[in-house]
Amino acid sequence: MQVCHGRAPPLRRVRPGDTVVYYSPTERFQARETLQAFTAIGIVKDSDPYQVEMGEGFRPYRRDVRWLQAREVPIRQMLGLLEFTSGHRSWGYSLRFGLFEVSAHDVQTIAQAMGAAWPPRVSPQLACP
Repeated sequence: MQVCHGRAPPLRRVRPGDTVVYYSPTERFQARETLQAFTAIGIVKDSDPYQVEMGEGFRPYRRDVRWLQAREVPIRQMLGLLEFTSGHRSWGYSLRFGLFEVSAHDVQTIAQAMGAAWPPRVSPQLACP
């Protein structure tokens, strides 16, 4: 996984066994066409953040994740079901922070909507690119 434009500190906050859910505001990075969907879910593996060479001197940090099979789920159909969005007119504001913790309830609700096989251990984290 890569978060917050490849910065290492946010990746050091997650621990092996934590669940990560990716939210994608657009189809592609810096594109105009909106997606606004949860697009991936997985479990952080037991490894440290590491750098990868992307070209032109860009060396972002990443962390290994065991991705689960899942389908995209539009966030709009879940706004009233999630604790971090329910009752918030500006629900998208928290998603701008890049990596933040959400409740086990929200992770379980998202995983169920995505059709992901749910692991028994839940340590929730939500990541968005």
